[in-house]
Amino acid sequence: MTVATIRQARLAEVEALNALCVRSKAHWGYDAEFMARCVPHLRVSPEAIRKGLAFVALADGRPVGVHQVSVSGPTADLDLMFVDPPAIGTGIGRRLYRHAEDIALAAGCRELSIVADPFAKAFYAAMGALHVEDVPSDAIPGRMLPRYVQALRSPR
Repeated sequence: MTVATIRQARLAEVEALNALCVRSKAHWGYDAEFMARCVPHLRVSPEAIRKGLAFVALADGRPVGVHQVSVSGPTADLDLMFVDPPAIGTGIGRRLYRHAEDIALAAGCRELSIVADPFAKAFYAAMGALHVEDVPSDAIPGRMLPRYVQALRSPR
């Protein structure tokens, strides 16, 4: 699978992107109750799309990944990043992550903050992000999630 492009997400595809996020999260074997609690948090923001901060990776003309960044001062937050399960392990996640770094750099940020699913810990560590703390989940009371920080450097 080859990613033809990463481009800004479009409002017309928000539901397809949200479905991709849910499929990606469910890939890790979470049960139905867990997923039901998570779904409201697995949403691409129409506001982020309007601001040009949500991006989609396309392969063969169809979405295979998505990321959304928000910017606040010197820090950007990777609000979400998901890869469609058939595309996991193909390098699309790496390309999306590097793209998110570039977006943060272009906005003048010095670091990228990521609150990750525990199944993504190895991925973010491989990208060079450092685990700095565990933070409470917005979706599941009592659940802690790893937070990573990636120092940003000049574009590659």
